[in-house]
Amino acid sequence: MVLQRQAMVNIWGWAKAGQQVKLISSWSKDTLSVTTSGDATWRMQLETPKAGGPHSIKLIMQEQQLELKDIMIGEVWLCSGQSNMQWSGANKLQEILDILPNVSNPNIRLLQVSNIAAQTPQNNIFDSWKTCRPETVRDFSAIGYFFAEKLSRELGVPVGIINASWGGTAAEYWTPREKIIADEQLTRYAALQKLAPRKPHQPGVLWNSMLAPFAGYTIAGTLWYQGEDNTIAYGGYDQLIQTMVGAWREAWGYQFPFYFVQIAPYAYPQYKKPNAALLREQQARTARKLPRSGMVVTTDLVDDLKNIHPAQKKAVASRLADLALAEIYAQPLVDYKSPTLQDYTIEGDRIILSFADLDGKLLVRGKEITDLYIAGEDRKFYPARHQLKGSQLLVFADQVKAPKAVRFGFTNSATPNLFNTKGLPVSPFRTDDWPNFE
Repeated sequence: MVLQRQAMVNIWGWAKAGQQVKLISSWSKDTLSVTTSGDATWRMQLETPKAGGPHSIKLIMQEQQLELKDIMIGEVWLCSGQSNMQWSGANKLQEILDILPNVSNPNIRLLQVSNIAAQTPQNNIFDSWKTCRPETVRDFSAIGYFFAEKLSRELGVPVGIINASWGGTAAEYWTPREKIIADEQLTRYAALQKLAPRKPHQPGVLWNSMLAPFAGYTIAGTLWYQGEDNTIAYGGYDQLIQTMVGAWREAWGYQFPFYFVQIAPYAYPQYKKPNAALLREQQARTARKLPRSGMVVTTDLVDDLKNIHPAQKKAVASRLADLALAEIYAQPLVDYKSPTLQDYTIEGDRIILSFADLDGKLLVRGKEITDLYIAGEDRKFYPARHQLKGSQLLVFADQVKAPKAVRFGFTNSATPNLFNTKGLPVSPFRTDDWPNFE
């Protein structure tokens, strides 16, 4: 087990109604006590020390004594989502298989939450914390493990990572049902999800079973990699994620950070429209609007556009860790985020674009920027040329004398070549809201 360092953490459990429960921790001289409520539950708050361990906690009741051993004090993170978050050595992920013979770190603890759905919110799980060893890392989220490993190495503290993810699941399943059915648009989009025997299909059922039991367990933040299954209903994704995160934060009682991964390039043969690009647009909107959030862009981390599960998970985890290191742990990182479109102006025959989250310059890997297009009033897009002017991008084309719009990387499978000086790709964007995608 890992408890969040230097925090007031919640400790709770069950006992006979009216019975007194005493708590003694190995790092404190104080004895805490509470009387069990009439519904046989108890809860108390315990102040944790600086990072370290192992520690222990004794729970003393009238007819029973329990001792929780091997408790580490450090940083606790929760990761969730669908298969790209769940992906592991069990899926023959080479990055994990390569480290398995020698991986062992007592400062990293893993909690794998079983894939169980429930119709009502639960208050218990059937899983336990494991120490980082080959047999525990193999089936654990690769992104979760690599994130924890980098965080522990950079901060020099124990890290606990909870993995509650399930392949092929839509975000509605991770959102409390009452939040979905209370909104007409969210309800309509949720109805577009298709039945499949390998996964649940009802709003809230994974929140109930895989997240609600942890509500109140003090965490430093959350990681989220999901969206592929919501491309069928891309239009409401920003609203859905903001609703989901708002419900999580409400249940925990504080505004923890929410860092997420923009879905990767993939062919998506079932769509005629760029549904994935439109969902990425929604994700970029969430990153701009949702407080204490951050987005990782992965357009440069895909080797096979016909594989929806990119193999480069370590780099994704590293970028997530950099968000946390810079924004939570105050490490002096520069340009640790992918640039996103901030604003644009039209001057003569060119459009000038400026970017948020960009301290340095833009770089092009190649002679011309790929997947860059410009259009005029006729809404016909042509391949564009460019000029870099510090942190600004000037876009133009001979065929467009009076430009109106620019699109960059705005297809399902685009892997464009525009980066910041730290090698992070610019997030795909468009300056228009036109419905034509031919």
